[in-house]
Amino acid sequence: MRRFLFFMLAVMGFFTSCKKPDYKNILHDPALYSRTVHELNGVVMGNNFTPVVASRNYAYASIAGYEVIAAGQPDQYKSLAGQLNGLKTVARPASGENIDYQYAALLAFCKVGEAVTFPEGSLKYYTDSLHQIAVTHGMPDDMVTSSEKYAKAVAASIMAWSKKDNYLKTRSAPKFAINDSAGRWVPTPPAYSEAVEPHWSEIRTMVMHNAKEYSVPPPPVFNVKDKNSKYCKEVIYIKNTVDSLNAEQAHIADFWDDNPGKLNVSGHVMFVTKKFSPPGHWLSIVGIGAKKVNADFNTTVCAYAKTAIALFDAFIESWTAKYIYKTARPETIINKYFDPNWRPHLQTPPFPEYTCGHCTISAAAAEALTSVLGDKVAYTDTSELEFGIKNRSFKSFRDAANENVLARFYGGIHFHNSCVVSNNFGKAVGDSVVWKLVMKK
Repeated sequence: MRRFLFFMLAVMGFFTSCKKPDYKNILHDPALYSRTVHELNGVVMGNNFTPVVASRNYAYASIAGYEVIAAGQPDQYKSLAGQLNGLKTVARPASGENIDYQYAALLAFCKVGEAVTFPEGSLKYYTDSLHQIAVTHGMPDDMVTSSEKYAKAVAASIMAWSKKDNYLKTRSAPKFAINDSAGRWVPTPPAYSEAVEPHWSEIRTMVMHNAKEYSVPPPPVFNVKDKNSKYCKEVIYIKNTVDSLNAEQAHIADFWDDNPGKLNVSGHVMFVTKKFSPPGHWLSIVGIGAKKVNADFNTTVCAYAKTAIALFDAFIESWTAKYIYKTARPETIINKYFDPNWRPHLQTPPFPEYTCGHCTISAAAAEALTSVLGDKVAYTDTSELEFGIKNRSFKSFRDAANENVLARFYGGIHFHNSCVVSNNFGKAVGDSVVWKLVMKK
């Protein structure tokens, strides 16, 4: 229905628009770019991409959109070519071409977003509607042609770069080996899924020098026999907390759950419910923040790109630690040594516990987003309304990231120490993106 209405709006414009071209009023609206990101978010959610792979989808698409803007406004924005690992050149506009760079940025985002997801043509209806808007609202024919041509050229540059990040190689890498060593990760109920992306440390980073640039300290040593050990205290702390959650704590956990594929089991009936994954949630926050500060189109595009890059590198940092330490989830330890019937408030994701991915990427995203839109941007996050979860309000993007530390702990899926450590190292990754990249001049 949404797709049909969007197309009808474009068609209606043919009959209702004035003779004076007004395509800029629509295509240069930063809210349209945010809606475009939301379209990709829907494709990612609908096709069951894991959070780490989703971060890749968003990063390359967002960089493509940004590169178009940087080419169109070279006095204000600097290309990321030569700044991101392996990105040496990006297609430049031909001299004399009549290009609408905002329109081209929308198309480049969609073309790359579609190319790194599936099925083929998943965003064609949307790009067709953008084309229809351009045509029916008075964009000159030569500008339409040149803008679409340049969008394709930039998209091709970014896709050629993306294909050298080792992603395809990791698709055929060995699966994570399961053994029941004390304190080591094993699959968890109800799906008992295999470990997600055990080779993500092999993916080429964007800003970090390598996957181990920010190496976290080891987690507490596994020890459930000594009640005074750091490890045992962490286990008891999370069990007692989850067993006595109040309504506010449960809401915090639910709000930041962001499980892209929760398996629901009722007797013999099983079904999956979907939500935006953690990177999708943060890209939604970018749009909310941009609207809150009344950011223009170009600033909004920059905010998405910088945040997406931070998310991408932060996932690599966290996933590297996960498969170095291979630690068991609280649910596994509590069920085996304390209470076989205990369940966390949230469904346990299928990968090792330390470090916390959501805490890491949230802290990184908050630093990147703050650098573009500003500190102390108070906002209400409406991202979860479409999934039936009421809003939460924050004093700043960093305030939101700090709440996420509590959320994963309240959810019963990460020990408190993991959440705190992950937040600190996520900030380090975010800082590296902020300080190493020159984007807005």
